[in-house]
Amino acid sequence: MKKTSPKIERRLISGVFLLNKPLGFSSNAALQKVRHLYRAKKAGHTGALDPLASGLLPICLGEATKFSHYLLESTKRYHTTIHLGHSTTTGDVEGDVLLTQDVPMLNEEKIQQVLAIFQGETQQIPPMYSALKKDGRPLYELARKGIEIEREARPINIKEIELISFTENSLTLDITCSKGTYIRVLGEDIAKGLGTFGHLTYLHRIKTGHFDLIPTYTIEYLESLTELERDALLLPVFAPVAHFPKIQVPEGRADYFSQGMESNIEHDALEQVLVFDEEKCLGLAEITDKKRLVPKRVLNL
Repeated sequence: MKKTSPKIERRLISGVFLLNKPLGFSSNAALQKVRHLYRAKKAGHTGALDPLASGLLPICLGEATKFSHYLLESTKRYHTTIHLGHSTTTGDVEGDVLLTQDVPMLNEEKIQQVLAIFQGETQQIPPMYSALKKDGRPLYELARKGIEIEREARPINIKEIELISFTENSLTLDITCSKGTYIRVLGEDIAKGLGTFGHLTYLHRIKTGHFDLIPTYTIEYLESLTELERDALLLPVFAPVAHFPKIQVPEGRADYFSQGMESNIEHDALEQVLVFDEEKCLGLAEITDKKRLVPKRVLNL
């Protein structure tokens, strides 16, 4: 008779773990692994990385998931290597070779001239090998069947591209960009700007929003710790929006806020704020022009 694994007792735990996602894991597989190790009832990640990409993948547990979309919208920073000379069907090393062309003689001045073209606000056509959906189906499913459909260009912002190093047939770059940027497409476009084709051989995310990668925070490291030691690594539940202004709820109004009720407040800001009582974060609110504190995200801690 086949033995079944004992059922894991899930727990109500909230916080943010800054996972250094390994190669070969999908973002969802990495999320489920972290959720399993923390025995968390609820978890979510904050911006997918392809299996062939590694690096920072903030994992929100419990009530922290209420703030995860703020990181989905945030600026990202990557280190990437573009191999020049041929393109692939996927834009990275996983795909089959598609087009081949000799690589022109490279020098730093020429490379910098091409990189400058892509800096700033621009438009980018998403790749077929992506999780974007058409009529409810991910584009990558269509791509695997050899089907290509028209995609609309989307606005992106390449805030900075720094040349780290180059060889006769590769570039290694440090890229800071807006949400929705496909580095694979950017790599192909840069290669074309240099007069050849290209694809990514390395992609490593080192920053998401205000969070920096902590290289030691791997799945293997989590597995080596006790539960108490793992819990000690978690950032506060409000960490994704810790840069927002902070206020203290008016005296005697904490329960009102936690029930989603508005309050009067003597505060001039017209912005979103983190709301605290004397002991903990109660959630996120908006202050209106009539000096009303309106709950937007209420935490149940």
